Amino acid sequence: MNYRKLGKTNFNISEISLGTWQVGGKWGSGFNDKNADELINTAIDNGVNFIDTADVYENGLSETAVGRVVRSRSERIYVATKCGRQINPHVNDGYQPKVLQKFVEDSLKRMKLETLDLIQLHCPPTEVFYRPEIFELFDRLKEQGKILNLGVSVEKVEEALKAIEYSNVTTVQIIFNLFRQRPSQLFFSEAKKKDIGIIARVPLASGLLTGKFDSKTTFDPQDHRNFNRNGDAFDKGETFSGIDYDLGLRAVEELKALFPEATNLAPIALQWILSFNEISCIIPGASKESHILSNLSVYDQPKLTEEKIAAMNDIYDKYIKTSVHHLW
Repeated sequence: MNYRKLGKTNFNISEISLGTWQVGGKWGSGFNDKNADELINTAIDNGVNFIDTADVYENGLSETAVGRVVRSRSERIYVATKCGRQINPHVNDGYQPKVLQKFVEDSLKRMKLETLDLIQLHCPPTEVFYRPEIFELFDRLKEQGKILNLGVSVEKVEEALKAIEYSNVTTVQIIFNLFRQRPSQLFFSEAKKKDIGIIARVPLASGLLTGKFDSKTTFDPQDHRNFNRNGDAFDKGETFSGIDYDLGLRAVEELKALFPEATNLAPIALQWILSFNEISCIIPGASKESHILSNLSVYDQPKLTEEKIAAMNDIYDKYIKTSVHHLW
């Protein structure tokens, strides 16, 4: 495992970390505590020391599992969670300091932790980024010893740029992968100036970049890859990075042709992200142990050459850029 600094938090974290949206099992299967514990322990056993969760993942069960495992380990494991998505309807007016403070306190209780290493606003409506009183709350929570750092998870580059205007924002979690490249332009350079940690989420475009899917692949009715392709439940960009599934499959076929020896494209896609020094860590999800081992096999791959990276970018330009680059 290699480690990178998480911006001005000064945490030294595993560049391949763990996202826990589906750690209790595959989509639609219900939450399996045993599965969650095994996955989180496997990740830590292999050098992962940064775990990202959220209060809405399986109605708090993901947080509970993360807290349970972290408390059982002797290693220093950094815990990041998120708040805000419990607000229903999820609108700007629902974001109030008292509401968010209770969310943070509830997360601490669920995980049985005294302090959160990182609390992140969980993709709030754009208007929230223009309300200083929301960000000021987290200074008070830090003074109270309930959090160490504040970050944000965003949908759009514009939201990320606004968020880092607040001096207490230390990290930004943003969708970034071969099929979602816009953040690497202005945002990366601005974040670097302010020593902002960048956490890359949805790194495999909801599994599309593993190369394991085809036109006959089916997804469980409770799987967002089935019901959210058009953004019916939440932001469309969260599912397959917002690209048309069939278009994505065509792009992946070219990617396979570029790497004919690869039976699994996931580590190649992750290595592409890691080629950006501005990235602090990647948080791929996992619903079974093989997913974690697949993600960590990035270290077993030959290093991507500049020529290969350029060819990968050409695939993005040819298939993806026109339809999504301007949207997020």
